Amino acid sequence: MTTAEYNACVEFHSDRLYRFILKNIRNEEEARDIVQDAFEKMWKNVQRIDGDKAKSYLFTTGYHTMIDRIRKKKPVGDYSGVDENMLFHSEQYSDMKQVLNHAINLLPDSQKAVLTLRDLEGYSYQEIGALTGLKESQVKVYIYRARLFLKEYIGSVENVL
Repeated sequence: MTTAEYNACVEFHSDRLYRFILKNIRNEEEARDIVQDAFEKMWKNVQRIDGDKAKSYLFTTGYHTMIDRIRKKKPVGDYSGVDENMLFHSEQYSDMKQVLNHAINLLPDSQKAVLTLRDLEGYSYQEIGALTGLKESQVKVYIYRARLFLKEYIGSVENVL
């Protein structure tokens, strides 16, 4: 990869990578740091990266950096005492986007990541598998489970409005 290709990659993909990371971690400063780390890692390996695969390398690096940071910050807890009623909402909302974003935030990190890559960023199952290191079948299962949860959480439009 040449310096010009690297600069073009920064110009074309930094915003998409930032939006993907921000959607998953909901912290602007942390998202900027992760994007910067991903570009730094890419720069360190610029001589070994094929220019045609730069986007894939960048998103894979960004995804793994994000997961590493989430794991470091998240304490492992006991979920045996979780009240299942707290997982569902009973409030009336008029903003469907707000309801959907709240529901997405309740998803496990792995499901949230693959769902946003597929439905918001438009990646194929194969590309998501390559970015996340998951098998294509695992990606499909995570997306199915995430969509099923969202469907159950949101319910019918009449309940939300």
